[in-house]
Amino acid sequence: MKKEIVYTKKAPEPIGPYSQAIKLSEENPYYIFTSGQIAIDSSTGNFIGGDIKQQTRKVLENVKAILLEAGSEMRRVVKTTVYIKNMDDFTAMNEVYGEYFNESKPARSTVEVARLPKDALVEIDTIAYI
Repeated sequence: MKKEIVYTKKAPEPIGPYSQAIKLSEENPYYIFTSGQIAIDSSTGNFIGGDIKQQTRKVLENVKAILLEAGSEMRRVVKTTVYIKNMDDFTAMNEVYGEYFNESKPARSTVEVARLPKDALVEIDTIAYI
């Protein structure tokens, strides 16, 4: 099994000891495991804040950039984990999430958490294939 670190400047720099994503391969297929993404603007490194819809959109754009860099795409995501600060925001988050996963609906776990980095409202990680 080959392990490769995936990195792109089109998504935020890791703010701790982790990678944006890891690609694993054994001939075929390749698997990509993205780290949890929050609403950070990769061009400035700043947290964008905003409401749950704005944050979810930025998070999924960051995930999309990482997957593209690794040679995959959103339709190849097979599993996501959504960490949400307030389950009352679930419906609004789900509206935006559905825009990104309208054709290919990956398996998903969603959990409410007490606190996220930068006091984000949502964080999402994914598993995809190439």
